[in-house]
Parts: sequence; structure tokens; C-alpha cells
Amino acid sequence: MHGDSAVTVAVGEIDEEKQRLLDVSRQSLDDAMQVMRPGHRLSDIGHQVQTTVERAGFSVVRDFAGHGIGRAMHEAPWIPNYGEPGRGPRLLPGMVFAIEPMVTVGSPEVRVLDDEWTAVTADGSLAAHFEHTILITDHGPEVLTRIEGSH
Repeated sequence: MHGDSAVTVAVGEIDEEKQRLLDVSRQSLDDAMQVMRPGHRLSDIGHQVQTTVERAGFSVVRDFAGHGIGRAMHEAPWIPNYGEPGRGPRLLPGMVFAIEPMVTVGSPEVRVLDDEWTAVTADGSLAAHFEHTILITDHGPEVLTRIEGSH
């Protein structure tokens, strides 16, 4: 079985805006996890990410998304970090998803460099990315990739 996780780490001293970008990005993942309960809809996850991010004045990258995960790293369904709530399949215990908000200070547009792996913002603005693999249980979300003592 696969797991998927990402974290953005500040190196050295950072200013308030950079810290706020990190905090909001991390918070958008935490807020999304709160709606990952049986009976909610798949689109509720991305809607919650978008709500948290845009309320803070940042943008959500739309070219990349969360996904199902299990026997393969990237499985259906595709889980955008934006959208209307109340759409898509209902969440059920046993479902496992990798939720990964990617947040920018500027435009949500990105481009992939010639190495076909590195993604950067199209306008050169700062971005942050956090991700966890999350199991839906009868009692709510269980983070499978959290390392003890981390966020």
C-alpha cells in the first residue's frame, strides 16, 4: 500500500507574509480534514480548502489535486482543492485519500519546468504545499502519514 505526504519547510528567518502563507496552507489541510467524515461529499474537501485559502487572500493551485491512494500512488478520484460543496460521491469508512493543498501568494497558475517534475508559479510568487494520507473512519478522519511530534 502507498502513502503520500508533503511539507513546506522554511529555511532561515522568514518574514510575516511567508509565515502566514505556511500557516494558511497548513490550516487549509486541517480544515479539509474536518469535513472528511462519513456522509459528507467528495467536493466538500476541496471547497473547504478553497474557503480557508481565499478567505486569507491567497490562491489555490488548480492544475494539481489530491487523489485516491492505495495499491497505486495516484488512484481515482481526483480531488481538486476548490469547487462547490455537496457534489460527488458520499464519503464512506475505509476510503483513503491524499489531500494536498497547494497555495500561492499570487496567481494560481503554475508551469512545469523542463525536468518535467519541478512546478513553479507562473508569476514567480511564493507557494506552499502540505499533504497527508487520510483514512475515513466511522468516527472521522485518521491521518496515516503524521509523524509523532509533527503537525
